[in-house]
Amino acid sequence: MDLVALKQRFGIIGNSELLNRALEVAVRVAPTDLSVLVTGESGVGKEFFPQIIHAYSARKHNKYIAVNCGAIPEGTIDSELFGHEKGSFTGAVEARKGYFEEADGGTIFLDEVAELPLSTQVRLLRVLQTGEFLRVGSAKVQKTNVRVVAATNMNLQEAIERGRFREDLYYRLNTVPIVVPALRERREDIFILFRKFAGDVAAQYRMPVVTLDDEARKMLENYYWRGNIRQLKNVAEQISAIEENRVITAPILARYLPRQSAPSTAVVTKNPASEEPSSERELLYKVLFDMRADINELKRMVSELMRNGVQQPAEQKQEVAGYLPTTAGAMPSHGHHVEYAENAEVVDEPREPQTKAEAQREQIIRALRHNNGRRREAAAELFMSERTLYRKIKELGIEDDPK
Repeated sequence: MDLVALKQRFGIIGNSELLNRALEVAVRVAPTDLSVLVTGESGVGKEFFPQIIHAYSARKHNKYIAVNCGAIPEGTIDSELFGHEKGSFTGAVEARKGYFEEADGGTIFLDEVAELPLSTQVRLLRVLQTGEFLRVGSAKVQKTNVRVVAATNMNLQEAIERGRFREDLYYRLNTVPIVVPALRERREDIFILFRKFAGDVAAQYRMPVVTLDDEARKMLENYYWRGNIRQLKNVAEQISAIEENRVITAPILARYLPRQSAPSTAVVTKNPASEEPSSERELLYKVLFDMRADINELKRMVSELMRNGVQQPAEQKQEVAGYLPTTAGAMPSHGHHVEYAENAEVVDEPREPQTKAEAQREQIIRALRHNNGRRREAAAELFMSERTLYRKIKELGIEDDPK
């Protein structure tokens, strides 16, 4: 098996042993029809593995349907998965096929499978055991031939103990387990991933690529990364868009790495014993940097007052720290909860380049929306003082209640 070709095809970056092992299991199990359960923390890239399994299986020319079980309301989940008959409930003006019927002969990916209601888990268990299901409002048994791949970031054993997940369904889904490693377990890949994300932003927005000095790289690799690859990508994008100095030092990097504790619902157990000193050092860097920024700001204000004899705040050149809009590969979709694809390849959609001012304006608006217009909370999210946020709002022409 050529792992290099596989990674190039699916845009997977990294050479850690744990990642390679997970990819090998996916490729080896693909030709079978065994159910697969992909586990791992949020943001580790679990969604690639059902695509790989489908692409390397005999079902690759049939439909691949990805369903986010956590995004579908409990009252409609059975109808979405198994279909319904006309008049079976209010609004059912015509009969409709469910995803299991649509995916007949192909593969269905149940993401966030732990979010399924217990009643739906019973229906899913029947499909896995016999290939049979009933549409909502129908007594006619129907058959389907579907390969099921499920994924979750929850500890299903704990969910079973709490009565939130059926044990028999767990063993049906977990015929072949694939554990996707957390980013902190792939430390040799962290800098490679950062460099790739920073390079993508630089190419998209036509700016020089940021680089890290030795201390910053060490800090990056020793950070806990609770949000895993998704968080690392956000950090790379923020730094690329915001920092004028393209050589990033440890104090600068610390601004973008908030102190974090280990997630309590992680599937993979936290192990590193040296995390806490690193976190304390990161926090100290941030505090010192913020103090220096406030002192410099105060100096400028006093200088301006002495020069003009008027209480007029000096202009700030502090940049806005926020989140760039990310471009992600999207599967062709059908409906608002499901994705269709004839193969498992993901293609990035092109975007028009943004200016730095446009990117800053967009991120301030995003932070204000996220915090319901509360500027103090928005300023904290953007790693800036509330005073600087007020000035930026005025400079960029942002309304008080952006829609």
